[in-house]
Amino acid sequence: MSSRFFSQRGFSMVEVLVTIILISIGILGMVAMQSKTIVYTQDSVQRNTAAMLADDLMEIMRTNASAPSGYYKAMGTAFPTAASSCEPLPNSPQQRLGCWAARTAAALPGAADLGTAEYEVKAEGRAISIRLAWRTQDGQCLDPTRTAADQQTICVYTLVSEL
Repeated sequence: MSSRFFSQRGFSMVEVLVTIILISIGILGMVAMQSKTIVYTQDSVQRNTAAMLADDLMEIMRTNASAPSGYYKAMGTAFPTAASSCEPLPNSPQQRLGCWAARTAAALPGAADLGTAEYEVKAEGRAISIRLAWRTQDGQCLDPTRTAADQQTICVYTLVSEL
């Protein structure tokens, strides 16, 4: 009986070591999954903010549907200057667009720098297209259409709708 006891010595230690290794791999997997979840959540929050801002501008344009061209902005041109007070909204479409741009710059990261180069409000047939952009850390933009290396830090949201 005593020889059998000595031949199994250390077997429990091997089981414990294997268990520790398996638990460690599982914990590392959960940590990796949690870090990806944080990136996806941040992207979702920023996309949701961009969608709300684009919808806000569309609703502002609908209040003056007879003259939507006052709100148009070509890519590469600067936004008009905002009115001194944006509450209540000014009457001029250009000042309203300026107020909207100021809100956008405050709500989206890096939007103030991208306003001239990446933002656009234009007519596409009977529809209006509103394009917004914001900055993220490298590789955190979950937009598959942005493939160039210098564009991996810029996310874009486009709303196309009819007035």
